[in-house]
Amino acid sequence: MKKSLLLLVVLFSLMSCEEDVSFNNPSLQGMKDNVFWRAVASQATVASDGSLLIEGFTGNEVLTLRTTSITSQIYPLGNSNSKTAVYEMNDGSGGEISFATGIDMGSGQIVITNYDEKNQSISGTFKFSAENTDGNQVEGSVLNFQQGIFYKIPVIFELP
Repeated sequence: MKKSLLLLVVLFSLMSCEEDVSFNNPSLQGMKDNVFWRAVASQATVASDGSLLIEGFTGNEVLTLRTTSITSQIYPLGNSNSKTAVYEMNDGSGGEISFATGIDMGSGQIVITNYDEKNQSISGTFKFSAENTDGNQVEGSVLNFQQGIFYKIPVIFELP
């Protein structure tokens, strides 16, 4: 009796094991004001001038990262309008709340670590502090993104 009960327990424990593997590829995510944030969809576009635009979307939010090229390097934020981070959120009542970096506005960096030419995808990291640009103080005056990662975002090239 003991042997059959032990055999039954072992069988049930082996049958209940399952591999539930989920891949987060592509991914755009980070810590927004110390709360985990992840885009449900993302894309990257290279314009005819070579600039890169990475966008991440949720139901009511858009995160946009802009650099001057797809070259693997550090792109500092807060000193130009060609390298920026913008976060926009629909507040639910038809209004929009917007935070951005730009000339003498905000700070941070976008780091492109890998452009995969074969698979047409881009990966890297980002962090920034962006200033409220619309005057709506419901969300505060500064937005912080830390530990940001974009991984294997598909790249589309615009036609000239």
